[in-house]
Amino acid sequence: MSFIPVTHVLFDMDGLILDTENLYTIAFQNILSRFGKEFTFDIKLKLMGSQAHECAQILITDLDLPMTVEEFIMETKVQFQMLFPDTGLMPGAKRLIEHFHENKVPIGLATSSSEESYHLKVDKHHTQLFSLFPYKTFGSSDPEVKRGKPHPDIFLVAASKFPDTPKPEQCLVFEDAINGVKAAKAAGMQVVMVPDPRIEKSLTKEATLVIESLEEFQPQLFGLPPFK
Repeated sequence: MSFIPVTHVLFDMDGLILDTENLYTIAFQNILSRFGKEFTFDIKLKLMGSQAHECAQILITDLDLPMTVEEFIMETKVQFQMLFPDTGLMPGAKRLIEHFHENKVPIGLATSSSEESYHLKVDKHHTQLFSLFPYKTFGSSDPEVKRGKPHPDIFLVAASKFPDTPKPEQCLVFEDAINGVKAAKAAGMQVVMVPDPRIEKSLTKEATLVIESLEEFQPQLFGLPPFK
């Protein structure tokens, strides 16, 4: 298998760097339980990578919830404040980010989270690691990101923040979500997917490379400095 060498790297955050996907499931289920509804994995797949207001709208429509988007978002904020501060890291994430930083590979964060939600997840335990990202794009609060994943907006905006403005084909994206992979491909970028093990293999086909964990990634495959 041959890949195109890249110079710049963009990381998704939730479910890729931070182990938050189970926390989102708990938060949404806590809200839905009041209405006797279930937050299934199929619904979760539909939401992954969406902006906050898009998530709320999908859940309200699909599950026929008697709430407005604003009400749903307010309730999620209460849940997130309880759940997010003790978020852990996914295997291999710290090592890979630090490796790129030490080898002066330009890296950026491209998360659908809002800036507020980012701080809830990062500020207590992970500020040092995330300080290695000089460029951060928050999909749910950045006015330049008009549409959430699977649209390419977030990756194009994130890439535009690098001072040397790389072309899309010079950027490699790391993602865990199907919508994130679609967004990266739509932006004209290669994408390494680390999917939830419950995702059917057939749904991961669009990714340039699929691995089970960031621990498996070999930077030299994409012309990046190898691990020592």
